[in-house]
Amino acid sequence: MSKIQDVIIVKKNIIPDERGSIMHMIKKTDSEFIKFGEVYFSTAYPGVIKGWHLHTRQTQNYVVVEGMIKLVLLDKRKGSNTYELLEEHYLGELNYSLCQIPPGVANGYKVIGNKKAIICNCSDLVHEPDEMLRYSPEDKSFSDYNWEIIHK
Repeated sequence: MSKIQDVIIVKKNIIPDERGSIMHMIKKTDSEFIKFGEVYFSTAYPGVIKGWHLHTRQTQNYVVVEGMIKLVLLDKRKGSNTYELLEEHYLGELNYSLCQIPPGVANGYKVIGNKKAIICNCSDLVHEPDEMLRYSPEDKSFSDYNWEIIHK
């Protein structure tokens, strides 16, 4: 569940049997499906932070098919009811879910645990290099988010 306006989190099914498993991501009959642009996979190693990414027109649909990530979302849409709201979501093998990220909501992630993460993105547009804005995860003028582990 997300408190950020227009962000959708959907728990997805893993269907196991003795041969392996099927991991559903998104179908055109799903209520959260918008349209198809492209599908790609990215990988990152334990402790790596990828972010911040801010798409201006593209909707992202993330699932983590292997490993675990801490996905951080930050609403940068000035007209949004949740402007500047920040959320963390833990996605992957222990919480197989789809996260739909609308344009204007920045995202970054950190691989947690001790193995590589494989992230699949089914976006609604084909990649356009000028459509995405990038910010360093350490850029305090963009966000003062602390990527370190917080021991409670």
